[in-house]
Amino acid sequence: MQELHPQWKWLIGFLFVTILTAGCASENLIRPGDTLDVAYKKALKQYRSENYRDAANAFETVINTGRGTDYARSAYFFAAESYYASEQYLLAADAFRQFVALYPQSPKRIDAAFKEALSYYKMSPRYKIDQKYTRKSIEQFRLFLSQYPDSERSEEAAKYLTEMRSKLAKKNYNSAKLYMRTDQYKAAVIFYDLTIDQFPETKWAEKALVEEIAAYVEYANESVQDRQGERFEKAVESYEKYLQLFPNGENRQRAETLVDQARAALTDLSPVTEDTQTSSADQ
Repeated sequence: MQELHPQWKWLIGFLFVTILTAGCASENLIRPGDTLDVAYKKALKQYRSENYRDAANAFETVINTGRGTDYARSAYFFAAESYYASEQYLLAADAFRQFVALYPQSPKRIDAAFKEALSYYKMSPRYKIDQKYTRKSIEQFRLFLSQYPDSERSEEAAKYLTEMRSKLAKKNYNSAKLYMRTDQYKAAVIFYDLTIDQFPETKWAEKALVEEIAAYVEYANESVQDRQGERFEKAVESYEKYLQLFPNGENRQRAETLVDQARAALTDLSPVTEDTQTSSADQ
């Protein structure tokens, strides 16, 4: 008998493996007529084989056909886990939320509530773009900490909460810096103030307050003489606020350099103000 060409051997082997794999895969698919127990076990097998997208679909089938049963309760949780594991985080967040709402007495509700917040955390983008999911993760981590303060995951939740708040603070801070580069001092100060007032515990707040002093000094220097005094005064006020909030701040030396400039400028302006007042009185 003529021996098969190596290329044909490879093709036959490939087809054999493909057919075998397809046969095994079809055995794990839920079929019409499968009992709820069989359907659940097939879904669980997909999950344990790390076929998470197929597992999610299979668990959804169990949920739809077994509402009100223990199978459905377990399927809700595993569907959420499958969405999470397959990086379908928006679907995961919604599935975890539904699980907590439907089964508030379940021992798994704490893990589900944490994973809902974590799903939004996973969708949080880099700080320069829209932070909708960052804010949502903050909201959910705060809710988790208020409802389960003694959970073993509370410390981890607090860490993620701090990280997300720092990201929002960084976004505000960098927005202010952008306005500074285009000499829009009023807008810059607004965003520095937002950083300080909304996120005082972050490193960005201390930096923002120093940059706010700098903004007022630059603003005053670029102003007409009649408006310089009030803007240098604002710089001094911001420095005094800095001393109250961050007496040991790492950027204190720069803050002191800036306020010295503002105070020196105010001293230089004082004689002008007195001469103007005297002239007005003589008239």
